[in-house]
Amino acid sequence: MREQNRIIHTRDEQRGQMVTPESTSLTSPPAKRRSFLGYLALMGPAFVVGAWQFGPGNLTTAVQAGSRFDYSLVWVIAISTILMIFFTDMSVRLGIATPTSLITSIKDHLGKWVGVLAGFGVFGITLMFSVGNAVGSGLGLSLVFGGSPVLWTVVCTAAVGFVLAFKNVYGIVEKALLVIVVLMGIAFIASTVVAQPDWYRSMEGMVPSLPAGSEILIVALVGTNFSINAAFYTSYGVKEHRRTRSDYRDITLVDTIPGIIAPGIMTALVILVAAAVLGKTGAEAGTINALASVFAPLAGPVGSMLFALGLSGAAFSSMIANATAGGTMLSDGLGRGAKAGSPTARIITGMILAFGLIITLTFQSSPVALIVIAQSLTVLIAPMLGVLIVIMANRASIMGELRNKWWHNLFGAIGLVAIVASSVRLITTLLG
Repeated sequence: MREQNRIIHTRDEQRGQMVTPESTSLTSPPAKRRSFLGYLALMGPAFVVGAWQFGPGNLTTAVQAGSRFDYSLVWVIAISTILMIFFTDMSVRLGIATPTSLITSIKDHLGKWVGVLAGFGVFGITLMFSVGNAVGSGLGLSLVFGGSPVLWTVVCTAAVGFVLAFKNVYGIVEKALLVIVVLMGIAFIASTVVAQPDWYRSMEGMVPSLPAGSEILIVALVGTNFSINAAFYTSYGVKEHRRTRSDYRDITLVDTIPGIIAPGIMTALVILVAAAVLGKTGAEAGTINALASVFAPLAGPVGSMLFALGLSGAAFSSMIANATAGGTMLSDGLGRGAKAGSPTARIITGMILAFGLIITLTFQSSPVALIVIAQSLTVLIAPMLGVLIVIMANRASIMGELRNKWWHNLFGAIGLVAIVASSVRLITTLLG
């Protein structure tokens, strides 16, 4: 009885949840022994983030980077990917450790207005991304099937709306995106084989440099590849699966690291393809359409089709993940539920899809420029989200043994400096 009396039971005043020393112990539970299928079952949340991150905006900025600056901006992708892994890892640990969703936990610990601001911040970013997704979906599908890009934008938006109308929204989205990421990887690897880039010069591109006139493009590359809003959403996927502390190490190995590295590699491949195609044909490849078309001299219609299929997959997957994430997190910020299937989340998801479609239909003259501008503007909101992730991941009362170590905070600080510098550069450029 004395041993039992020593167990301290406390009640969370706002959530009514029982907290015991076992739930906040600094000793990790023993690791589970898993089968191969058990490891596969852990894959999902980070790949959803990767699919959201690797969208038409990502492709467009990568195409422009390769066609305008050759291999010299590959380093931006490498650094962005490393920083993205660290922020996604923080979000995974928050998803495991927090008793409620991330935005609700922010409200409980940092103030209600901070959580509401975070929800609206993510919503603002998803509105910007929705433009690139809508434009890219129309371009990609028109390259594959022919016809008007605007018509295909309408068709793709309607198809995504249909998918998100299902009851188990998150489960369906996750499985679909895992398949699409694999297919995109195959398409872009095949495109790289066809283009035959100069691998030695691409390695030289890993050395940081700032070519004249590349500033806004670098900001856009950072905004799409170091996507803090996407990292922020990882905790929601972890919560959907009810992952535990004993799952953390395996999640890192089979989901977090490969899920974030995959879009980084594909983005780098697009830069290499754009640089190689431009160098071999002497054609201009400043747009997605142009890059796909100049594949014809290298590999005929098959080469163009491979690239177009990759673009279509990127557009469709990012459109699904972006709308789902924006709807879920704003709904959570408003206190109307932290699940993708909640009524408020569904309504907001529909608003995000509609916004992307309306802007695309309104501004048809320069869709690629529209994508780059929209992607660049996302870095204005990202610093706030990054700060919130780092603060929450350092809360010992929440995290226990999953609290940030010094190296987590080191890379977190580097990431915040990078994203703030990008924001400052964007603002000064726009004002100038």
